[in-house]
Amino acid sequence: MSAPLGLLAEFRTADELSRALAAARREGYTAIEAFAPFPMADEERAFRYRTSAIPLLATIAACIGAAIQYYSQYWMNAVDYPINVGGRPLHSWPAFIPSTVIVAILWAGAAALLGMLLILRLPRLHHPLFAVPGFRRASEDRFFLLIESRDPLFEEAEAAQFLARLEPHAVQEVQA
Repeated sequence: MSAPLGLLAEFRTADELSRALAAARREGYTAIEAFAPFPMADEERAFRYRTSAIPLLATIAACIGAAIQYYSQYWMNAVDYPINVGGRPLHSWPAFIPSTVIVAILWAGAAALLGMLLILRLPRLHHPLFAVPGFRRASEDRFFLLIESRDPLFEEAEAAQFLARLEPHAVQEVQA
């Protein structure tokens, strides 16, 4: 049998989950996850989630894509194959702007997609929590708290006693 992923406690209300999260943090657990059918902004702030690197990644990619596009147009029109049409200057920057913006948006979108896939480790077709009976209700009307076995304070018996003190609906061991 494989090592456990952790212990999963099921709660009926968001308030119960909030109290359980606060208690778990006070107890010193750090490798915890909460699952709820709707966003819980206060808990997200309490977890101190770091902001995503995806906007920065998309901005950098957009700047690089725009620079490459603008420079390639400049090179083709003013250096590599200069043709003076109608007396316009060879470096006619207003004509270069629309395609530069389009390419910047394309590179930003591609970087955001690839960055999100890599950062979130997607596509993840299976997670051990999907096999837990009743976990499917996390997207409907139940609230779950997972204390992972990789937590430095995790001792299965102590964690089970701690979760039992929180009076959850159920506590289950999750196999990895």
